[in-house]
Amino acid sequence: MAHQTIKAAQRTENITYAIRDILLVADEVAKTGKKLLYLNIGDPNIYDFEPPRHLIESTYQAMLRNKNGYAPSSGIKDAVEAIRAEADRKGIKNVRDVFVTHGASEAIEICLTALVNDGENVLTPTPGYPLYTAIASKLSAYENPYYLDEENGWQPDIEDIKKKINGKTKAIVLINPNNPTGSLYTKEVLLQIIDLAIEHNLVIFADEIYDKLLFDGKKHISIAALNSEVPCITFGGLSKNYMVPGFRIGWGVVSGNEAVLKDYMAALNRILRSRLSANHPEQYGIKEALEGDQSHLTLAMEKLQRRRDLTYEMLNAIPGITCVKPEGAFYAFPRLHTDKSDFDFVSGLIRETGVVVVHGSGFGQVPGTQHFRVVFLPQDDVLKSSYEKIGQYFAKFNS
Repeated sequence: MAHQTIKAAQRTENITYAIRDILLVADEVAKTGKKLLYLNIGDPNIYDFEPPRHLIESTYQAMLRNKNGYAPSSGIKDAVEAIRAEADRKGIKNVRDVFVTHGASEAIEICLTALVNDGENVLTPTPGYPLYTAIASKLSAYENPYYLDEENGWQPDIEDIKKKINGKTKAIVLINPNNPTGSLYTKEVLLQIIDLAIEHNLVIFADEIYDKLLFDGKKHISIAALNSEVPCITFGGLSKNYMVPGFRIGWGVVSGNEAVLKDYMAALNRILRSRLSANHPEQYGIKEALEGDQSHLTLAMEKLQRRRDLTYEMLNAIPGITCVKPEGAFYAFPRLHTDKSDFDFVSGLIRETGVVVVHGSGFGQVPGTQHFRVVFLPQDDVLKSSYEKIGQYFAKFNS
């Protein structure tokens, strides 16, 4: 009997995740024995960053107390209350619901799943984190990217957003601070986005996972804090600010007009109940993290600001490469002034020098431009060596 190929679902055909996909090239090169310098993964723990000790201790103690079964679907009481208090500190009023999830990524997927039907769309930033477009593809939604303006410090292009809104648009995604550019959005831009959301009945998805990782004394503004009526879900988590991405603990905070949000919140909670709960013992770290000693952030930001400055200076010193100064997170998104492919540049860079970065097209970019993303979490000497190699290789690549 002939074996027939099992056909994969069509919804998976356009799912890509450049950050990990580029590791296929890196793994191939690693097998040759070449030493690799990894500037591609935003995981603080594989570099010289550690979570606060009291966060780890609280989770360990919860395990010893046998908090190892299922948790309530929306999260344990202490965690939910701590997240509500954190939202209040951020100035977010009119909070309607709070839920704890398997990382912010599960919160994002649940919120999109509860909102978007086949053929509808969500406005996603370009460049932006590829998870959003991957989930949209899985939901049979179509991509509706809006551009960030490189000439304006990677702020959202309001005029472009206006052009992209149509009758099938259900929400607008903001990543602030932004991954992959490190940009921090201004109050003026956020207010304009609120006006568009209210006018077109859109939900705002505010991804603020990096909101405590800011440079030059900058202050983060939560978009939900600027208007208590606009329907908004603010995403946060422990992974970046508290250096525990492996805990997979994130959350969503729903705020805005209760009558407008009522049906949507019911759908969110149906999904939350159906998947049982997020990791249980790790939830005991949420209150300790948000309300405990924050000195780990001071130590982390001393390193990150120095490495941000090093990144900005060295990349801009390379002929043919320009880089907007990041204001938050730990990413930069330099531009390659070349007619050649950014993927070809990145794959060639890995093969020839061992420096692993991610091609800009994996995050989206204005057509005709070429970029790559660097993570400046590694130690200073690794960054210096990597940027020297990038400069040498780009001169050869672009000749």
